[in-house]
Amino acid sequence: MAGDMNTEATHPSSGNPEGSTPHFPPHPDPGHALPAPDRSLPGGVWVGLGLVALLLAVALAYGIIRRGHDEHRLEESTNASAVLSVNVTHPTVADTGSDVSLPGNTQAFDDTPIYARTSGYLKQWYVDIGQRVKKGQLMATIETPELDEQLQVAQANLKSAQADLALAKTTSERYQNLLKQDSVSKQETDVAVSGAAAKEAAVDASMATVRRLQQLVSFEKVYAPYSGVVTERNTDIGDLIDAGSPTTSGAAKELYRIASVDKLRVFVPVPEVYAPVIKNGSKAMLTLDEYPGKEFVGIVARNSNAIDMNSRTLNVEVDIDNPDGKLLPGAYVFAHFKIPQSERMLSIPSNTLLFRSEGLRVGLVRDGKVHLQPVVIGHDNGKNVDVALGVTANDLVILNPSDSLAEGAAVQVSNRPAVK
Repeated sequence: MAGDMNTEATHPSSGNPEGSTPHFPPHPDPGHALPAPDRSLPGGVWVGLGLVALLLAVALAYGIIRRGHDEHRLEESTNASAVLSVNVTHPTVADTGSDVSLPGNTQAFDDTPIYARTSGYLKQWYVDIGQRVKKGQLMATIETPELDEQLQVAQANLKSAQADLALAKTTSERYQNLLKQDSVSKQETDVAVSGAAAKEAAVDASMATVRRLQQLVSFEKVYAPYSGVVTERNTDIGDLIDAGSPTTSGAAKELYRIASVDKLRVFVPVPEVYAPVIKNGSKAMLTLDEYPGKEFVGIVARNSNAIDMNSRTLNVEVDIDNPDGKLLPGAYVFAHFKIPQSERMLSIPSNTLLFRSEGLRVGLVRDGKVHLQPVVIGHDNGKNVDVALGVTANDLVILNPSDSLAEGAAVQVSNRPAVK
């Protein structure tokens, strides 16, 4: 063929070292396509790739399931944390008689400041604070030189008046005898009699002056007005003493203060709600922090029979014997009164109350949610309060409720108290 001939002509025989005709592979027929090379992977490779893909699919599915499970647990934990956990209690039936504890202050049955009734200088004092004195015991002596001089002058004036009176009486008697003999006139006799009467009045006046000054001199000695304890001493030797009291003289000051402590008064402000049941003659038990576990029995002696408009309380006086002096005037005590109740009430702890602007409330748990229930308090017993209206024995009352507790808030109960 011409094509083949042209090909052979282009390759001279000089190129073949053996001098033979060079061998060329047969030229493909342009009319027929060559078969494609075999590029397929072995079957084992495909199996491995399938297993890898399956493992990846399983791992992906497990991760998705695990993540969903964790999200669900997180959601449950978040929801559980968002629900407030509370402790609750059931109202209990109050006793037929309750005990109310109220603060009070002790006072000496008699508490008297001692002032001087005469002016002078303190010569000597004989008793000091904390010392027991008896009625009429000498407590101090005051020097009054000016008063002593005044007494001496008054006594001299009295003697002079008495001498004048004696002369006037003698003259009067003489004139009366002469009048019987008509030796003097009636007029002269009347003048003599009147002069004697005037001199007698002058003597009486002088005697009154002397008695007054003697009384003032007797005040040089200061005596205890009653038996008690000296609680204050406000003077010392050489002090200038002014007679009187602060109501009569701004310069006067008390020398001593005496308190009678064999019996004490305890004044207790009783809230208005208890005023009708506090009766004179009833007992009241007194307790003090300095005597734990010990009770002192007092008697309600009297009350003011009036409600104080500022504190809305009734001032009640409880008298208590104190022969051994254990109770001191001015001590802070608690008075316990038995308060009778006409009807049985439910009692709840004081720490369940909520003081809101709309009124007194308690938090109840109903169907897992908070209900703010209005209540009416009958009696306040300190740790517990008696509820007249608002709760039942089956209610679950929240203990120590938060100030932010809202109506309808979801809560979970931590404890399950039994109904009493």
